[in-house]
Amino acid sequence: MNVILAMIAAFFWGTTYAVTQYTLSGWPPLLLGALRALPAGLLLLAFKPNLPKADEWPVLIRLGSINIALFFGLLFIMAQTLPSAISGVGMVSLPVFAMFYYWIVHKSTPTKVQLISGGTLITLAWFLFDPLHLKLNPVGLVAMLCALACIVIGSNITKNLGLKMHWWPVLCWQLIIGGSILTVIAIMHALSSPTQYVSVLQNISLLNVGGLVWLIALNTMLAYSLYVWLLSRMTVVEFTFAGISNPIAGILMGLILVGEEFTYTQYTLMALIIMTSLLGSLLSTYFAKKQVGKQKDKTIINNEIKPTATKSI
Repeated sequence: MNVILAMIAAFFWGTTYAVTQYTLSGWPPLLLGALRALPAGLLLLAFKPNLPKADEWPVLIRLGSINIALFFGLLFIMAQTLPSAISGVGMVSLPVFAMFYYWIVHKSTPTKVQLISGGTLITLAWFLFDPLHLKLNPVGLVAMLCALACIVIGSNITKNLGLKMHWWPVLCWQLIIGGSILTVIAIMHALSSPTQYVSVLQNISLLNVGGLVWLIALNTMLAYSLYVWLLSRMTVVEFTFAGISNPIAGILMGLILVGEEFTYTQYTLMALIIMTSLLGSLLSTYFAKKQVGKQKDKTIINNEIKPTATKSI
């Protein structure tokens, strides 16, 4: 059941790009980020009010800035500049970024499986994003790379914070803080360049409202609540498996809503990227568990040998 719930959350996240292009085309990314985060955070807080302690605010501000404000802004830049399928599949390369991050920052040497999987993903991505066969906006590609970095850093902060705080305040306040930051920046941007914002307000439609409801209620309130709640109830393998629904949603919704079409070769490359990411994570987890099992066996054997040696003396 937990896997199904996690797949639902990942699927809704994967619809972000196509839904934005179909219902909110031309809307400023900063405004979209603010409208997705702040109302969701305030509604969740109203459902179950809470207030962090004084010493918890600094890390929550850092988390909200990276995980919500910066990430949401980059996400909607991707949604406005890249095909939905490419955005969804590109985000599957997250394990490669995580590997390099922990290698450089935490001096955690990757395993052979991780290196092979990472090299394969980079190679497949090179062929998929080949500018000779697929023209992509460089701004969107840079936004994707930065968004991946935000996920890795934000997840690391969330993991450490989860050991100290209940999951509900972490969920509510990162959305409120990140949404507030985006709101302030969006207002400043609107004051300096009002044309796009005025056009959006003057031409708002039921389709726009429907898109906002989808992003706020389903992509944020529901999906983020499921994710944070399930974070301590699922294994890495289950999370990895559930994440497959994200790029699948990007490909399907891009085809259905926006009419995105690719060649058979490009679809094959997308499928290979998804499977490589899944297989690499599964093998890494398997060998990690196997190594832990060997260490436990050695500990048991050593504990059995020591008393015997003492008796013989």
